[in-house]
This record gives sequence, structure tokens and C-alpha cells, in this order.
Amino acid sequence: QVQLVESGGGLVQAGGSLRLSCAASGSIFSSSAMGWFRQAPGKEREFVACISRSGRSTYFADSVRGRFTISRDNAKNTVYLQMNSLKPEDTAVYYCAARDKYSMGYIGTTVSDYVYWGQGTQVTVSS
Repeated sequence: QVQLVESGGGLVQAGGSLRLSCAASGSIFSSSAMGWFRQAPGKEREFVACISRSGRSTYFADSVRGRFTISRDNAKNTVYLQMNSLKPEDTAVYYCAARDKYSMGYIGTTVSDYVYWGQGTQVTVSS
């Protein structure tokens, strides 16, 4: 069983930055590719970014590429999402998620690619 706890959300003005953290319990963290998703009111949960087990490879949704970065610290069982140049359309609840350790590859862009989910943290970007 893996538990994921997100933190770092809040209210920020457009153009500002936030860093989200996701702390994982359990020993499988370093064996799992990780991802971030977001869900705005009335919309489906959408992929934001993912990172390989080692942290050497990352992949982003077109909507955030060049503005967001994802990283991980396997010694701390934590994955991060650095969000810069935030826009009002980035407003959403952000979720971190872990893939099964037996998953092939690290790129997972759909909800069904992930087996563990956090509770989410709210990010609100004002214009």
C-alpha cells in the first residue's frame, strides 16, 4: 500500500510561481514512475507531467511544457512540481499519482496508467 500526500497549493497571482510536493509512504516509491494530474471544476482529470523512476526522464502536457518542471528525491520519497508563469487556466486541484512498479516505461498520460493517488491540493491563479 502506498499513501501519497500533496502539499504546497494555494492562491497566487497570474505570472507567479508555486511548488507542489508529494510525499509518499511505502518502500516502492523509488520503483515507481510518478505523475501529476489536475482537475478543474466541471472538467475531467487531465495529465500534467510524469517522471521516470530515476528522475532522469520527464514528460509534460503541451499546456504546461516550458512553464512547469517535475523532479523527485528518492531519498526523501518526494516528487515535486515546480509551476512558473502561472495562468488563470492552471486553476485546479492537483493530484500526484504513482504507477505500478511493474509498469513498462515511465510515460503515463491517462488516469488508468496509475494505481495510487493522493487527495489533491488546490491551486488557484487569480488574474
